[in-house]
Formats: sequence, C-alpha cells, structure tokens
Amino acid sequence: MIFDELEKKRGEGGTQMLALIDPDSKNDPILSQIVSVINKSSYDGILVGGSTISDNNFEDRLKTIRDQTDLPVIIFPGDSSQVSKIADGILFLSLLSGRNPKYLIEEQVASSKKIYNYKLEVIPTGYLLLKTNKKTTVEVVSNTDSLEMTDTENIISHALASQYLGNKLLFLECGSNSESTININLLNKISNYITIPIMVGGGIKDKSTAIKLANNGASYLVIGSLIEQTLDYKLLLDINESIHELNGNK
Repeated sequence: MIFDELEKKRGEGGTQMLALIDPDSKNDPILSQIVSVINKSSYDGILVGGSTISDNNFEDRLKTIRDQTDLPVIIFPGDSSQVSKIADGILFLSLLSGRNPKYLIEEQVASSKKIYNYKLEVIPTGYLLLKTNKKTTVEVVSNTDSLEMTDTENIISHALASQYLGNKLLFLECGSNSESTININLLNKISNYITIPIMVGGGIKDKSTAIKLANNGASYLVIGSLIEQTLDYKLLLDINESIHELNGNK
C-alpha cells in the first residue's frame, strides 16, 4: 500500500517531500522535463491533479508521468473526472473548509464506483483552504470561501472534525503559486490537537520555509509551482535534501 509505505518512511525519516504536477495543456511542452527534474530532486512521491483542466487528456498525461518515473503517483483530483487506474492511489478529498455539497459529497459519490472498479488505493483526506493575499483557483471553481488564518479556533475545530470523520490525512492548502504559506504558529497549534498526518501545500519557495514547516508539524510538504517555474533540480534538491537531512534520513 502506497500510503503505508510513505508513512513507514515518514516514521523512519520524518517529513516527506511530494511534487505536484498540474496535468493541463499548459505543461505539455515541458511535462517530460518536469518529471525528469522531479526524478533528480530526491522527492518521495508525486501528486497529479489540478482545479481545472482545459481538455480531456488527463489520462494521457498521467500515463506519460507514470511511464517516466519510479516514484509513487497519487491523484490529487480537482473533480470526479480525474480518476484513473494508471495511478497508484488517490486522495479521496472532502473540501471541509467550504459548504458546497458538490465538493463535500457529490463529487465523491460520482467517483466512487470508478475508484472501486479500478482498485485504486484510497487515502481519505480532509481538505482545508486557508486564506492568503489572493483568491485561489480552488475557491473560484468550488464557489467556496477559505478559512481566515487568524481564526485559529475555527481552523482547529475543522481539523479535529476531519480527524473524527475518519480521514487518514489532513491537507492544509494555501493555493497554487501562493505568495505565502500557512502561519507557522497556526500549524504548530493544529499539530498539537490532531494525530493524523498533516500535508501542507502552497507558498513553499525556499529551503528556510520548508524547514520551518517541517519543524512545526508538517508531515508532508507539497511543492508544485516552483517546479514548473524554475525546472531547476539543483534548487529543488537543495530544499528536499535539507528536509531529509533534518530528519536524519540521509
């Protein structure tokens, strides 16, 4: 089981690093290069998915990624159309920060039979959007509001609800290409309340930020935009190795 293996690695070496690939047409010219850069950069796994995909070629792009890496490939679905037997597993997301039934339960119902037929490994995940200085694509697509990072008690209550609903993972998201990541004190407080692993995405642009997040409760760090924008495996390797070395996972 992919998630069990990631958790075993995390238990032995601490925070794990995940790459996020947006499987949209904009990345077609550099998709193979993105995968090559990820392969060289000491990542522990790959997430594939996006809030919007402009065509119907999700499956083809996922196959390209799968064929060019030995890393575990996990779908991070924007909706029920982003399900494929090509992947190793799928984050079964519920957008708990919003109250739109489409992303709380309807998309999950729409995708469930397909996931069953494909025998995909399912990782139940509570998904919380956190407000930053700009509106995220997920907010626009889902027609939901994100949670104010200053409202600590409300976010902790959402995190606990996610755990009590039986999710295996909590994903704290600041949005693709965000200028900021989760407040470190907030992350630390959340980690003191819940026992399930915490995945953090959005705004991770440098080694210093990654280290602070890892030291304050992040079980998994997700980097996406930085990969696309730089295609610089040395920069990414420096970030990822700093986390692995921090954890003693050399």
